[in-house]
Amino acid sequence: MVKFGKWIAKHRILIIIIGIILLIPSAIGFITTRVNYDILSYLPKDIETMKGQDILMEDFGKGGFSMVMIEGMSDKDVVETKKKIEAVDHVADVVWYDTIADISIPKEILPDNLYDFFNSENSTLMAVFFDDASSGDGTMEAVEEIRKIAGNQCFVSGMSAVVTDIKNLSNEESVMYVVIAVLLVSIVLAITMDSFLIPVFFMLSIGMAIIYNLGTNFFLGEISFITKSLSAVLQLGVTMDFSIFLWHSYQENQKRFPGDKERAMGHAISNTISSVVGSSLTTVAGFLAMCFMSFTLGLDLGIVMAKGVVFGVISCVTILPSFILTFDKAIEKTRHRDIIPSLDKIATLIVKRWWVFLIIFAVALAPAIYGYTHYNVYYNFDTMLPEDTDSIVANTKLSEEFNMNSTHMLLVDSDMKSKDVNKMLSEMKNIDGISFALGMDTLVGSAIPQDVIPDSIKSMLKSDDWQLMLIGSEYKTASDEVNNQIQELNNIVKKYDKDGMLIGEAPATKDLIKIMDHDFNVVSAASIGVIFILIALVLKSISLPVILVAVIEFAIFVNMGIPAYTGTVLPFIASIVIGTIQLGATVDYAILMTTRYKKERSRGKDKKEAVYIALSTSMKSIIVSALGFFAATIGVGLYSKMDMISSLCILMSRGAIISMFTVILVLPSMFMLFDKLICKTSMGFKPKKS
Repeated sequence: MVKFGKWIAKHRILIIIIGIILLIPSAIGFITTRVNYDILSYLPKDIETMKGQDILMEDFGKGGFSMVMIEGMSDKDVVETKKKIEAVDHVADVVWYDTIADISIPKEILPDNLYDFFNSENSTLMAVFFDDASSGDGTMEAVEEIRKIAGNQCFVSGMSAVVTDIKNLSNEESVMYVVIAVLLVSIVLAITMDSFLIPVFFMLSIGMAIIYNLGTNFFLGEISFITKSLSAVLQLGVTMDFSIFLWHSYQENQKRFPGDKERAMGHAISNTISSVVGSSLTTVAGFLAMCFMSFTLGLDLGIVMAKGVVFGVISCVTILPSFILTFDKAIEKTRHRDIIPSLDKIATLIVKRWWVFLIIFAVALAPAIYGYTHYNVYYNFDTMLPEDTDSIVANTKLSEEFNMNSTHMLLVDSDMKSKDVNKMLSEMKNIDGISFALGMDTLVGSAIPQDVIPDSIKSMLKSDDWQLMLIGSEYKTASDEVNNQIQELNNIVKKYDKDGMLIGEAPATKDLIKIMDHDFNVVSAASIGVIFILIALVLKSISLPVILVAVIEFAIFVNMGIPAYTGTVLPFIASIVIGTIQLGATVDYAILMTTRYKKERSRGKDKKEAVYIALSTSMKSIIVSALGFFAATIGVGLYSKMDMISSLCILMSRGAIISMFTVILVLPSMFMLFDKLICKTSMGFKPKKS
């Protein structure tokens, strides 16, 4: 490793040139990587709601679906608007009541449910089907075009409209996430490091690693908007430690090899590789644990972030040393004295009063666990957007004008008899919260002969194998009421057609709730298990993995428990993302202190002196690391208008600070209490015999 380090130091200009050249294909890869804005598309493909979506596309040529409400427009103008909407690219079908019967037919002879479904006092409603998926590029372009056609009189609701607004807001904000994170982290580093210029080269090398990571996402086909929004900020937060370690190691080795900066850097690179690779494994393991989720958003985020940590390590031992050596004179000119004061007195107090912090730990444990198990989450995606967003306004209007909060689609056998269809839909109408249940037979009614029905409407609602029906609900997606309603609807469907399927946003979200409960248990067990094994191997101990994981898990309980007491509702993905990231990223703080504690005990120091030295020497590094992670995420959390991104970033920033205090205050107390047990169950703690 020393030879490798010296080679890097010697060929620093070549390394920088290669690094810059690699930015070009990486930038192209980043630009051409598709972003998926539909979280429901990450549900397992073998569940019924996802199979139904495939059937809808294959048999009916329909994917996305929206209810379009038009205010204050005459029937004649509505007909013209409908024609314009039908002409929009990727609009498969538009269903209004003139689709069933010509508007010249007196409304008195139309079935009441037909006219009432499409009209309220001052508004009319159209069902618009798209030939692309809910989150398809074609669907989102069509939604934007429909909004332009009718202007302020047009309100496009439904999942496709929500996804379109998520895309617009995400694209508007994502660049600022990076700008804010880089600015705040640079301020923290400028204050806590001994040079005002060194943070610039930290940001450049980490920034290049981020671009390499984002560019190689091209080979994944697509990434989620959550991954796109968070990956750069997270990669900055969790890999910054590597750069700090290299810089400190370089300074130490300059004292060993005065006047020979290349040799000093060679040894610094060697030290960094041996230390950082081991500690980065826990971070990588935390991200990879998310790959065990059956909800494949975890796989998406886990792979990208694990890959980002690897690129961060590579950049830290190649590009950053090259920058430091190349611009060494400029860095030296911006050196300043250490701003952070000595923390020895605080370390002395913590070690002397260690039992106080154990009592605080014991007292806080119960309320932390209670809060951790009692916070509330949301699953409805419109909650993540501001209330004045177009799709949210449209959903509110739809609820007020037509008492419709969600729309389900029902697929049953095309050969089902009309009598059975009507009977089934009649039963469904009697379920609490159902505002309408419409199929072709119920729409046509007895007043309109079958031969009057255009072939176009028949093909809209019937294929060779399936027939499609719409069911309106007064209940909001992800609510307990709609989930109970869906269960009742499914019971009725299966009674008439065992292969019948209820699909749409609300049924898919109900599946998501069930899947996330399972995924939470699997991912938690996987992340704790893998990190436990890694710590056991790195520290060669049976007891230390238990202590270290327990300390960080306590910090996670406190972090995730706070929303239960503040009444904050979290996005459904929060528990898994925070649980794995906070454990994987901040357990490094504990490993750093434990490694020094082990080293001092092996040198023959008694437990009190060993704990004091470990705490006093590692405290500054832990504080700088935690503040860096905090800075990388808190600004994004406060800035973002998307609640899911904002909530996750605030949780991560708070988690870094809580983990910092927990490691500094509780872990030394654990060492003091369990020193005998640790020494007996660990290798390398007893002094070597001369």
